[in-house]
Amino acid sequence: MATKIIIDSASDLEKGDAEKLGIILIPLEIRFDDEEYLDGFNITKKEFYEKLIESSTIPKTSQINPARFEEEFKKVVDNGDEAVVITLSSKLSGTYSSAVKASANYKDKIFVVDSLSASLGERLIFEYAYRLLNKGLNAKEIAERLDIEKKRLNLMAMLDTLKYLRKGGRISALVAFAGEILSIKPVIEVRNGEVKLVGKAIGSKKAGNLLNTLVEKKGIDFNMPYCVAFSGLDSTLLDKYVEDSKNLYKDHTETIPKYAIGSTIGTHVGPNAIGVAFFEKENTK
Repeated sequence: MATKIIIDSASDLEKGDAEKLGIILIPLEIRFDDEEYLDGFNITKKEFYEKLIESSTIPKTSQINPARFEEEFKKVVDNGDEAVVITLSSKLSGTYSSAVKASANYKDKIFVVDSLSASLGERLIFEYAYRLLNKGLNAKEIAERLDIEKKRLNLMAMLDTLKYLRKGGRISALVAFAGEILSIKPVIEVRNGEVKLVGKAIGSKKAGNLLNTLVEKKGIDFNMPYCVAFSGLDSTLLDKYVEDSKNLYKDHTETIPKYAIGSTIGTHVGPNAIGVAFFEKENTK
């Protein structure tokens, strides 16, 4: 009996990479007006941001329904295997609930884990799960370890603009307008499954410094997966941020894994956002 990992596309794991690793990747749906796409399957991240920038309305994302999960669960179990399932935070989407509902008929075979994160944070949960899989742990053991270690997971991001939060109805038009006039860059955090505003700064440099201060205060556990990511059409801003942040990692690693933020989270943060995800040190309060 083999152990499989199933994950949704909000993790921003590339379809090609998932196939190479033997990971089952299930896409969320993205809708631009009357056009529907499968996240990362028939629309690339570049194409998504090109459409996002051009669009006058914010796209809609749809959770994965129970039937889609059950389709994959049945294949796994019929093949004599088991699976650990990692989903987008239950506080941000109904995808976790759908997976739990679909797993009801596959007890002791399918184990669902709420990542309590999204995008690069969810990806780190997957990367840790993949390490455990390669160490020979079974699905139940992996799920149990993920539920413990996800409490240390941090996802922080510096946004370039408040416009997309305004379009999505997350903040008022007046606040967004004032923020854009003053070049205010919000710094947000996804912790325990929810998005919270943790700071604001005028200009990218000050916002980057604030982000660094918050990361340094938490402390990165370099024995666990960690990464940075960007949204938009190129990584210029992220590359500058990493160069300016060398003090955080220079004594621990030569490079930091870099990824692109996909459409599920990109819909709300817009282009030119910078994200940092890591597990904080165990002795950090």
